Amino acid sequence: MTSRPVLDAWVQPWTPAVAQAQPARNRSLAERLGATRLLEGMPAEALLEEMDAAGVDRALVSAGPTIAWEEVLKAVALAPERLLPVASVDPWGLDGVMPAVHELRRAVEEDGAVALKLEPFHQDKALTEARWYPLYATCVDLDITLQVQVGNTGPATYPSYTGQPLYIDRLAIDFPELRIVAGHIGWPWTTEMIAIAQKHDNVWIDTSAHQPKYYPPEFVHFLRTFGRTKCIWASDWPILDFPTALAGIDAFELKPEVERRFLHDNAVAAFRLDRRGWA
Repeated sequence: MTSRPVLDAWVQPWTPAVAQAQPARNRSLAERLGATRLLEGMPAEALLEEMDAAGVDRALVSAGPTIAWEEVLKAVALAPERLLPVASVDPWGLDGVMPAVHELRRAVEEDGAVALKLEPFHQDKALTEARWYPLYATCVDLDITLQVQVGNTGPATYPSYTGQPLYIDRLAIDFPELRIVAGHIGWPWTTEMIAIAQKHDNVWIDTSAHQPKYYPPEFVHFLRTFGRTKCIWASDWPILDFPTALAGIDAFELKPEVERRFLHDNAVAAFRLDRRGWA
């Protein structure tokens, strides 16, 4: 593996409290994978221990619809020089959109969130639904990045249509100042996702939840050639552990500058992490 800096753009805390908070429809994925630690959780320190063992220098730690913001902040507090928080809010509550807008502002202004992550399959709402739009405008106003799930959903209990890349095309048109990182490669619509990332200066693709040996060939070609500034490595830890998410990258025989961009520099650019000293 390379000795160059490695930055993981998509991890989440998975403490026993997080594991216990998962609804049955989420736990079904862990059961299908036979992943005992996803069902039981692990100490917050396990994230850093496994990063150290795999040579992962830094990571963005995200909340989610079933991952409490407090758990993210606890993890980040263990090593704030290596971990930065990513917020998640839900505008579909009974009180409407504005509580989610205020919550996002607090996460950024008080807790240092560098991005907003959305996984719209949880709400069964397309990314172009009206209630999301105030959050996109808030991201632009706060100058933070939007990170979204694209592609097929892991749990069979959720719909996949919300992850179709053409929704990203609409967002990039409506919010040209909004930096958008589309996670999970976009499979099985990878070709569409590549076309949209190439089309828009403000769109990137991350590899969360995908093993390198299974990257679609068109994505590997994009990474090596005309998409070398557009691809961001991520694991989705602990869904994938770090060694599994890194194994196979050497086989791509990337040029050193392309490898560094993929493993580090493109994430710094997409999330403006230079402002946090992560150059």
